[in-house]
Amino acid sequence: MNPRQKAYFLRKLRDWKETIVEESRATMVQLQVDSLREPDLADRASSETDWSIELRTRDRQRKLIGKIDSAVRRLYDDEYGYCEVTGEAISLARLEARPIATMTLECQEKHERVERVSRDD
Repeated sequence: MNPRQKAYFLRKLRDWKETIVEESRATMVQLQVDSLREPDLADRASSETDWSIELRTRDRQRKLIGKIDSAVRRLYDDEYGYCEVTGEAISLARLEARPIATMTLECQEKHERVERVSRDD
């Protein structure tokens, strides 16, 4: 990967992380502002369900931040863009679609097939 591509993906990863952090901050502010004091029981249940979904989304994004940080470390270590299984280069199209990818598309598909079979047992 050339320096220009590295800089592009570094910027992309950092922007993605910043967007996630900003959304998390907005959620926290909104949680503090909105209270679950709806007088109607159905409205309260609906609000609690909405917040539950929002908090699960934020938890998934929190985990995603770790993967983004890992990708940034791989960029600095010159390991970014290479499959952790085979060592082959991951296509730029795959990295564009999934900048935190650690496997080539073929390895990822194989991994998911094995995972699916193991889960079915």
